[in-house]
Order: sequence, then C-alpha cells, then structure tokens
Amino acid sequence: MTSQRTTTEEAAMSDPSSSSSSPPLRRGLKVLGTLLITLSAITPASSVFIIAPGVVGQAGSGAFWSFVMAAVVGIFMAFVYAELASAYPVSGGEYAIVGRTLGKLPGFVILGLLVVTQLLIIAVIALGVGTYLAVLFPGVPGPVVAAVTTAAATVLAVFDIKLNAWITGVFLAIEMIALIVVSALGFFDPARSLGELLTSPVAAVDGGVAPVSVGLIVGAAAVAIFAYNGYGSAVYFGEETTDAHRGIARAILWALAITVVAELVPITAVLLGAPSLEELFASDNMMGLFVSTQAGETVNTVISLAIALAIINAVLAIILISSRMVFSTGRDTAWPGAVSRALAAIHPRTGTPWIATLVTGGFATILCFADEKLLLVVTGTSLIVVYAALCLAAINGRRNGTTAHAAYRMPWFPLAPVLALAALAYVIWQNAMDPEAGRTSLLITVGVCAVAALYYALVLRGRDKWVLRGPEEEDTTAPETAAR
Repeated sequence: MTSQRTTTEEAAMSDPSSSSSSPPLRRGLKVLGTLLITLSAITPASSVFIIAPGVVGQAGSGAFWSFVMAAVVGIFMAFVYAELASAYPVSGGEYAIVGRTLGKLPGFVILGLLVVTQLLIIAVIALGVGTYLAVLFPGVPGPVVAAVTTAAATVLAVFDIKLNAWITGVFLAIEMIALIVVSALGFFDPARSLGELLTSPVAAVDGGVAPVSVGLIVGAAAVAIFAYNGYGSAVYFGEETTDAHRGIARAILWALAITVVAELVPITAVLLGAPSLEELFASDNMMGLFVSTQAGETVNTVISLAIALAIINAVLAIILISSRMVFSTGRDTAWPGAVSRALAAIHPRTGTPWIATLVTGGFATILCFADEKLLLVVTGTSLIVVYAALCLAAINGRRNGTTAHAAYRMPWFPLAPVLALAALAYVIWQNAMDPEAGRTSLLITVGVCAVAALYYALVLRGRDKWVLRGPEEEDTTAPETAAR
C-alpha cells in the first residue's frame, strides 16, 4: 500500500494544476441521510407511475414476474456496488471505481458516459413534473416547468448536505404515503386472486386478453431493471458520510430492499385490484385510471400532486449526486487547469461543491428545452455499459487486489457479477433487435465511449494529467499497474 500512495502522490505533485489541495467535502451525513437522498433519486413513486405502465403494456399481468426477475438482477448488482463502494467510497462514483480497478482508460470512458447521461437524466425526469401538474393546471408548458424546477433544485443543492437530506426525507415520506394509498386500493378490494396472478398471467391481445409468453415477461424485465436503478448512487456521498467504508455498503443494500418493496407491492396491488385488465392494459394512463376507478377523481388529483412532488424531489437528489461527480472530475484534473480548479471548489460555509453544482444545474436547465425523445434515446443504454464495467471491476478487483481492503465482501463471489453480466448481455441483445430506439441508443453509447477514449488518449494520457484523487484520510489509490 505504501508504494501505491507514493505513486499517486508523485503524480499529483508533478501536476501544477493539481486540485488535491482543495478542502475536502464536509462529512455531515449519517447512513440514514445518505439513504434518504439515494431513495429520493430512485423515486419509487415515479417508477410505479411512469416506468411500470410500460412493463405492464408489454407483459400484462406477467409484469409481476418481470419485476421479480429485475429484483434478482438488482440483488446481484447491489452486491457488486456494495463491495466496490466499501473499497472506494469516493464522490467520483462509478468512473473513479472503474479507473482504480480496471485502469484509467476504462475509467475515463465511463466518465464520458456519466458526464453526458447524468445531465440528460436530470432534464428527462424534470420534464415529468408538468405532466402531473397538468391535473391542476391544464396546458402548463412542460419545458418551462421543468426548467424552473431544475433551477430551483440547483439553488437548494448548494446548501448544506444535511439540510438537503432533511428536505428529500420529507418529500420522500409524501411519496411513500401515495404508494401506500395505491397499494391499499388494490389489496382491500381485489378483483382476482393472487394465485391467478402468479400462475395465469395475461396480456392484451386484439382488444382482449390472452396468456402471455415467457419471452415477453423476460423481455419486459429489461425495462423493470431500470425502474429499480439508483441504489448505487449512495457511493457519490462517500466523502460526506461518516464511517463511509461500512456505511455506504449498508445504504446501497437497504436502498435496493426498500425500492423493491416500494415498487413491487403497489404494482401487484394494481394488477390484483383493477376491475378490468382489458381497460387497464388499453389505457394511456394506467395508474391514473386505476386510482380514479377505485377512489374517484379527488384522490387521483391528490396522488398526481404527490407524484409531481416525488419528481421534484428526484431532480434535487440527482443534482446532488451529479454535482459530486462533476466536482470529482475537477479534482482529478480531467479538464483544463482553470476549469478543473473551479469545479473542485468547496464553499467555505456550506461545505458543498458549489460551482460544480451550479454548472450541473445550469446545463440540466438548458437541456429541459431539448427534445424529450432525443434525451431518452441518448441515455437509453449507457446504464448497461456502466453496470457491465462495474461487474468486471468487481471481478478484476478481487484478482489484482485493488479491492482487498473493502469493508464489505459480497457473498457467493463471483456468482453475482457473472450472472449480472449474463443478464446485461441479454438486455443489450434486446436493444440491438429494436431498430427504432434501442439500436440507435447503442450506437450513440458507442460513439460517446469512442469520443471519451480519444480525449483521454490525445489530451490526458501523454502528459499524465488525469490523477484519481480522494479524501486524504482514506486509501483511494490504485496499484501502479491499474493506473497506467
């Protein structure tokens, strides 16, 4: 370990633009605060109301099994995330971990994907606010509402991280209450038995319903995986969480467990309680139809407002996450000297990366006026590549010893990363078979990876400018072989 630290320290000292002297992020979070922000970024209510209908539209009542399969994949990935994050609880998140375990080039490729997609994802989520506010304000301009939401969330994100954890916690509670109401509406007045749901799933066929194939259920699981995504975001707060080596792993595992329950239970309730599956499958607003039918328009209006609050909360949480990543790119001197130093700045009073936060929110606010379909296509498959890189990082970290100091070790290694890679390969194949969106998204992802690799090779590699840094009190360096 001594030689590892020496290698990184010498590289940092040889770089005059080094940001390693900037003050560290303030450790103001306990595991609960980190968990609340992470769950807010996942926003289970938004997944149930926005993503789940797409799964139901494809797999019908077989969506229950699709979400169960996705939960199994989620467990595998949560194990991978937890081990890697306990070894490197740094604000750079996935790119910093991949760079320390697989090498700098793969790490910078993941950084390129994250820089592009994280900013776009904020805009994609923010654009959903107008949809649910339209219940009270018909005709409200979606992009304007999204931009105002993003700008306001950016201002909040500059403040102390403990304050933001409290804000996200309150909003998250409202979101969970809405999901409890939806669950109660289905379980207290079921239209069919649980046994029927488990053994005889059906999907829409020519205006009616018919038994759904296993292939459609498995295919829909690829979408359900994205509904659970976000539990690994806890790693971005590793430098602001006390006892991060142990705490971040717990936050990740708890985030997945709570997310699975918070999404699978109401989805099951809707499939059990919907009076007519034919009408449910044919509706453009499945969840709204279910709530209106079971409880009336007033309750549907209240639930819609709760979903709007959940989306606003998610925007705030993802800005908090993304700004930590942007801050880390500055500290690691990924950009020209003046830009890197600015992004690595910490506010003296709030202890937050304030310039990185403003830059993140500013770009995301502008992107709210971009075409939503384009945003979805660009971000569609990048998560698959990030997940795959983390699986390889977990395997290689065990092999070369870069994760030997991890406080958490996943059970049954290497079962989790190997099975997760197999599932991800299937998802990639499914996307490749979709010429309209999936294949285009894959090509864009490959293009972003290629541009990132060229930037690293032509700008950073020759002068060894990109130096992976972390808190001085923690060993976040990689072996010399992995850093080349």
